[in-house]
Amino acid sequence: MAGKSAVEPMASRRRRGREVEVDASRSKHVLVVDDYEDSRAMCAEYLEFMGYRVSVAADGHEALERARALPDLVLMDLSLPRLDGWAAIRELKRDPATRHIPVIVLTGHALRSLEARALEAGCVGFVTKPCLPQDLLEHVRRVLDGPPPGGRAPAPRAAGTDERPRPRGRRRPS
Repeated sequence: MAGKSAVEPMASRRRRGREVEVDASRSKHVLVVDDYEDSRAMCAEYLEFMGYRVSVAADGHEALERARALPDLVLMDLSLPRLDGWAAIRELKRDPATRHIPVIVLTGHALRSLEARALEAGCVGFVTKPCLPQDLLEHVRRVLDGPPPGGRAPAPRAAGTDERPRPRGRRRPS
């Protein structure tokens, strides 16, 4: 799967127990960059299942090469061989052809200082691995789709943590 999108222009997908047609030529393109093959494959397969076109890269050099296709979003690990994620992000943001591409950092390093550094480098999000697929999808959708129509987007929270909003309203009697 390295470097190729596994979605044809029209693909059949199973959603909620039924087949649906997904027009991949009209879906958003996400570049997943991670040196750990299992993590890269899991992320790519989930995003493909959710209707995104996905390409993958295993290191920073490959990421820069794949970014020439101008994906709509890059999910970038920081600890990469050959050219690390930080250097790849700097190159993406320095190049006039790719600087507009939003980057979400996807990393196993859960330090607030790294999150601040990523945002200063021009990234639009920071997701800590491991994270639940729906948390990653929430970050991807927030960047690619913007806030839901007629309402505000949910408050951002760090994916991969237990920081969940508490429900408001009346308590049930015990």
